[in-house]
Amino acid sequence: MTYLDYQATTPLAPEALAAMLPWLESQHANPHSPHREGRRAKAAVEVARDQIAALLPPGGRVAFTSGATEALNWAIKGTAPGDIVTIGTEHAAVLDSVAALESDKRVVTRLPVSANGIVKYDAAFDVAMPGVSLIAAMLVNNEIGVVQPIEDLSVLADFAGAPLLCDAVQGFGRVPIPSGCDLIAISAHKIHGPKGIGALWIRDGVDLAPLMHGGGQEAPGRSGTLSPALCAGFGVAAQLMAERKDEDAAHIDRLWSLALDRLGPGWTINGSTEHRYHGNLNLRRANLDVNRLMSDLRDIAFSAGSACASGSGRSSHVLRAIGLTEAQARSSIRLGFGRYTTETELRDAVDAIVAATEAQWP
Repeated sequence: MTYLDYQATTPLAPEALAAMLPWLESQHANPHSPHREGRRAKAAVEVARDQIAALLPPGGRVAFTSGATEALNWAIKGTAPGDIVTIGTEHAAVLDSVAALESDKRVVTRLPVSANGIVKYDAAFDVAMPGVSLIAAMLVNNEIGVVQPIEDLSVLADFAGAPLLCDAVQGFGRVPIPSGCDLIAISAHKIHGPKGIGALWIRDGVDLAPLMHGGGQEAPGRSGTLSPALCAGFGVAAQLMAERKDEDAAHIDRLWSLALDRLGPGWTINGSTEHRYHGNLNLRRANLDVNRLMSDLRDIAFSAGSACASGSGRSSHVLRAIGLTEAQARSSIRLGFGRYTTETELRDAVDAIVAATEAQWP
């Protein structure tokens, strides 16, 4: 099996697994207990917190969550009442959360994007006014890999007096996170860490109401017992992202170029090629039967869209937002690759995709 679905999840780093194993096998104390073993577990959690914080702006705190979905829900639902501004190509965790507040009489503005997937700044400028309580934007789009101008949006957020929430799940450790963010959501399993844990970075001075009530173990008010194993795996994965950043980036650039060279004519990249993370190759071919392609290539794991929308029967809202027709959206595939993808397996996979595509028009 050749795995090309890195936007859905990434392979677990061996180093992250090694950091987790002691806490799964023999070290089982609750990190919130005051005895010696509890303090040891808490120390492991705090080491992980520092490893993750090293990739984030200064002046804030990392609060562990069950994943980025919880972090985004907390950031959106925990802010003060008021209007919300976001982008129409955001992840469902953002769009569904703001829709839930909209039904409770909050005003939500979903900004349009241009054909390249970049937010229309003029539209953002028109609505970023006092009275807005939150601006939410994704750093790297999970479906098309486009990098949004978060720094520019942070200027608008300052003008409106609203915190800026950055969904940095796909960009964390890969794309610099602008210092103007006030809330940052991240996830371990998108950086070669374990599933089931994420975090919300909260700038000092930003107040959030709790999303879940209970023991309030995580400042500023997230309740629930933390898993030292998951925290340790997340921390080591983050540390590896920092240590291997240049090496990983160079490898991904080579893979991107290799894939484009092997694809040949007839394919169109969806979204900007300039403002983009190169580990995400979302592209289309006219009249391509994607379902048939995936059936013909069952030994290659790739996506027809976002994993979160798979099985929904809907075409990608992101692809529609950049102006693609329904037919074009349904003729698109996403290839995601990264640290553990070899050049040989990507070359062979792309060649197989091209051959299976050509076979659709004998």
